[in-house]
Amino acid sequence: MPAYLCPVCDASLVNSFYDWHMSCTVCGYEKSDLLPTINEQSAHEHIDESMRETGLRDLRVSNFRILLDVIRKFKSEGGRLLDVGCAHGWFVEQAMTEFDVLGVEPDSVVFQSAAARGLPVRLGYFPEALEASEKFDVIVFNDVIEHIPEIAKVVASCRDRLIDGGYLVINLPSSRGFFYKLSKLLARIGYGVFFERLWQKGLPSPHVHYFNEDNLSALLKRNNFTTMHNGRLAVLGLAGLHTRISYTGNMGAALRLIIYVLVAISLPVLRLLPSDIIYSISKKS
Repeated sequence: MPAYLCPVCDASLVNSFYDWHMSCTVCGYEKSDLLPTINEQSAHEHIDESMRETGLRDLRVSNFRILLDVIRKFKSEGGRLLDVGCAHGWFVEQAMTEFDVLGVEPDSVVFQSAAARGLPVRLGYFPEALEASEKFDVIVFNDVIEHIPEIAKVVASCRDRLIDGGYLVINLPSSRGFFYKLSKLLARIGYGVFFERLWQKGLPSPHVHYFNEDNLSALLKRNNFTTMHNGRLAVLGLAGLHTRISYTGNMGAALRLIIYVLVAISLPVLRLLPSDIIYSISKKS
């Protein structure tokens, strides 16, 4: 494995219990060297995209409404909004009522799903899919930025593509979340299936980064963004839960049922624990 430096504090990253996973002992940032295979046919054989859409839709739409309510407090006058990695276009649909929205999506299969509904989406990667003169009032990454290998370059591109005083909105998994900490504990004793699942190992777009509120704010500050607000979002709900557990097809039916029952009866307590999904709203300094 090549040597890596932390994008937050420049400390050397050290290996953990897997050869593909490493972490920063200074700021707590975590990284993998898992590579995306978004448009390779073999990658999509490991995932049922229709089941994934069904399993995620209700929760994602609910969280997107919460995010939009918060964005309105900072950008009440609307403006031009870019949704990077817009997937099926659920956030685009929500935001269209208040913003001039463009969605960018690199996965051709998922892009076609959004485009077929007439949504304002464009196939490609950020920022290459944009025209040279395009700038935005708000740039949003919904469960996306943790999948992008060259994160420092992407954050710098966000600064370039925002107007002065524009806002960068990021929602992503948290390394301080209850489920993530539990998965690390299980991995340390030799049961790594949940840890690999949270990193989305073997899927078309695995996770490359794990942040928490503090090191994410430090990364943004390093790139001349000022964090204005941090918050948490729901990570689970009963609607679509069993489908969400099942869509990768790499767990047996009995294990899927056990996980579903345990999570379902634990939901009231889980809402009181550290969330596995956080969001940050920062302003271009």
